[in-house]
Amino acid sequence: MTPRGTAMVGEEREVASLATHRLFAAGPNADLASHALAFGPVPLDRVDYSFISVVEASGLTGRGGAAFSSWRKMAATGQARGGRAAGPAVVANGAEGEPLSFKDKALLAHSPHLVIDGLLVAGRALQAPLMYIYATPAVLPVVGAAVAARGDARRIKVVPAPETFIAGQASAVVNSISTGIALPTDRRLRLGESGVKGRPTLVFNVETLAHIALIARHGAARFRSVGSDRDPGTRLVSLSGSCADQVLEVEGDASLARILSTAGVDLAEVQAVLVGGYHGRWVRPLDYRLSPAGPESHVVRPGAGVIHVLPATGCGLEATARIVRYLAAQSARQCGPCMFGLPAMSRVLDAIACGEQDPGLPGELARLGHLVGGRGACHHPDGTARLVGSALETFSDDVAAHLTGRCTRSAGGHHG
Repeated sequence: MTPRGTAMVGEEREVASLATHRLFAAGPNADLASHALAFGPVPLDRVDYSFISVVEASGLTGRGGAAFSSWRKMAATGQARGGRAAGPAVVANGAEGEPLSFKDKALLAHSPHLVIDGLLVAGRALQAPLMYIYATPAVLPVVGAAVAARGDARRIKVVPAPETFIAGQASAVVNSISTGIALPTDRRLRLGESGVKGRPTLVFNVETLAHIALIARHGAARFRSVGSDRDPGTRLVSLSGSCADQVLEVEGDASLARILSTAGVDLAEVQAVLVGGYHGRWVRPLDYRLSPAGPESHVVRPGAGVIHVLPATGCGLEATARIVRYLAAQSARQCGPCMFGLPAMSRVLDAIACGEQDPGLPGELARLGHLVGGRGACHHPDGTARLVGSALETFSDDVAAHLTGRCTRSAGGHHG
């Protein structure tokens, strides 16, 4: 079991496990020897295009946020390569611009070789001549050293990822690798058809690739031996807020209450939990299960694996206002919804959070959310509108109190 107290590179965050410890089985800061001892060789000689059917049988979904079916992304890229002289590109996306997420940094810091294994497996399955690891500066030295230590990784190029919120969007990843500009491109373009250097491109989160490395070794049944039918396997989550910052490996479909209890959180002291990060959703009470499958009641999508705990004394509206202010500043400034819609939403939410007594403010905020949703050049406006909508719903009592000039969570209970 990966022990608590395993620090991330440059961080004081713990890595622990809940019921399983697959991805960190080699221990903290695992070098190539420790990795080989824990996992054994990666069976690249047995991997070909048919491996996609094994991924399909596993039920693996992407761990970067969108939770797309992994085999479908591989198949789409593989089909696009047909008839082309130039093969596809595969990218391991370790850009973690989400401020509350640090699971990918932990994975790259402690299990870089498992990510490399998965990248090599995906590359072999698609016969990809180009492979990249896109990672933030905090872990670049570790990743670079891991690639350099391996003879089978000579074709992998390590590319630095800017630490901005939108730099991890798939089209921004491809744009950054191709041009050095980490901004999203038109979301109507299919990267599986044209991405890096005009080639079909598969972009997988680094955790997704780590799971692919284990599936290549042990098969689909082993992956599905934990979790549930609707959410098989394990996933990493980043916990923060009113608890010690830590990374947990949890079984699929795990209950939110159990995850928090394992993390040492007193459930009686929790007001709400932000699940999925800055583009996620506020939830309360805590009888939810973490799963990308829906839309069943009491299921919340994990998104990028973020779980942020708001204490009973915290104000959810003020917390959301701070987040939306940040998101508005992180705009790519490529479309009206981002340039004008998000700052407008931020101003209205700030007014509510500050206790401005205008009963029309919630309606205006909802109107703006509808205006920006689905109309942006990328998904940034959609995610921001989703967060605001969840705050209006989850903190509806607080909204009513704020509109009378009171905050039920603050020490004094008054604004101004």
